[in-house]
Amino acid sequence: MVTPASVTVGATPLTPAQVVAVARHGAHVDIDPSAEARVAESRALVERLADDPVPHYGISTGFGALATTFIAADRRRQLQQSLIRSHAAGTGAEVEAEVVRALQVLRLQTLATGRTGVRTEVVHTYAALLNAGIVPIVREYGSLGCSGDLAPLAHIALATMGEGQVRVDGEALDAAAALAAASITPLVLAEKEGLALINGTDGMLGMLLMAIADIDLLLDTADAAAALSIESQLGTDAVFAEDLMALRPQVGQATSAANLRALLNPSPMVQSHKGPEDGRVQDAYSLRCSPQVHGAARDTVDHARLIAGRELQSAVDNPVITLDGRVESNGNFHGAPVAYVLDFLAIAVADVASVSERRTDRALDPARSHGLPPFLADEVGVDSGLMIAQYASAGIVSELKRLAVPASVDSIPSSAMQEDHVSMGWAAARKLRRAIDGLARVLAVEVITGSRALDLRAPLQAGPGTGAVRDLLRGNGVAGPGHDRFVSPDIETVTGLVLSGAVRAAAFEGAQE
Repeated sequence: MVTPASVTVGATPLTPAQVVAVARHGAHVDIDPSAEARVAESRALVERLADDPVPHYGISTGFGALATTFIAADRRRQLQQSLIRSHAAGTGAEVEAEVVRALQVLRLQTLATGRTGVRTEVVHTYAALLNAGIVPIVREYGSLGCSGDLAPLAHIALATMGEGQVRVDGEALDAAAALAAASITPLVLAEKEGLALINGTDGMLGMLLMAIADIDLLLDTADAAAALSIESQLGTDAVFAEDLMALRPQVGQATSAANLRALLNPSPMVQSHKGPEDGRVQDAYSLRCSPQVHGAARDTVDHARLIAGRELQSAVDNPVITLDGRVESNGNFHGAPVAYVLDFLAIAVADVASVSERRTDRALDPARSHGLPPFLADEVGVDSGLMIAQYASAGIVSELKRLAVPASVDSIPSSAMQEDHVSMGWAAARKLRRAIDGLARVLAVEVITGSRALDLRAPLQAGPGTGAVRDLLRGNGVAGPGHDRFVSPDIETVTGLVLSGAVRAAAFEGAQE
């Protein structure tokens, strides 16, 4: 996927790749002129309603449980400031810069729809912070996923007011100083703008979009890791035949099976034991059913991608300015659609890691590995080989099972029972990020194990794709068979190669040669 160097907001809905480009790669943000016109038009409507003696929610009233309280015109500026300051109540560790930047650009996209009633100055200020690399400090806890990601978004809004703390190039600064250094004038919020800046699913959506990109990469890598295991454990590729897959037309399963065929069909090692003399009827499930498990995860990601795409087309705010000029209260800020798929992905991630760990364990057990030494050790009894690497993998898998417990079923009421059912989508996203990191590490252990097992099968030769993965490890200082060595650095190195896409690239580019 090509990463765009710049992204235009406001002409059409952002694509997942554009959000990731801004969040992770610092892509420059521009505002489309058509968005400026829409924003100005809806702002004019808000200003007319602000002068109306009849109260209008979010414009001349309080918020949440105080929605019926009329606020006089001379108190509304303080109302906006108070809203942001009080809602910036996050606590705990700082969240990652890429998550904050995703929050910023997704809220900017909603502002640019013209459905929120903010001034053009607000739109330009959000773009300016992104382009200046100013990252507001957002804390781990605070969002219930309804009304949107209130606390995280409030921390960002607070920074645009020149309050709170931010990071620039990793350095913590007062927001006022960072804005001054970037020649950005702090915002003085007007009617409606406080609500418009904090009512959205942007945090959970941003983390969902990045999770989808990560899991896409890891599922290809899982196919490559499975190929290493199947090949080095003298498994068969016959069960991945295209006609067998067609008997059960699951899309993701077919994709994973095709990947395994591409990686295994040219393998001399696989060819070496084909025939009746092999004596085995069928491989264990963790080998034979790899495309079924990986494929189900792929289908789950595709469903999540569908929901994320719809959310990217949304203008989430409350109240919202309709196309015909009405100001309407609504419930579109509720994070349930996003929260559900975040939880669903955590289940898929846990299961892919689980089957990977089982393949690793088989390689280390001489009763099941078909001739490999115990734990792939060099001097059995003196060396422990990869025994404890598998322990690490098993410990991660156990945690991933706990992280797969859904957050979205755990509503807890707030705001004096006005917000009596919430999505917990932010929590679902946070645990999914940890789960993805765990899956990458489990796959790294399998790749290390499979690569060592390939070497131990010499003089049998690996296929070009799996052999390229082994060579990648060797070229990055991860040694092959031999006496015990400090294992942790190898796992960290290979985890980095997994997350960077280097393992996937080596496998599939090697298979095409």
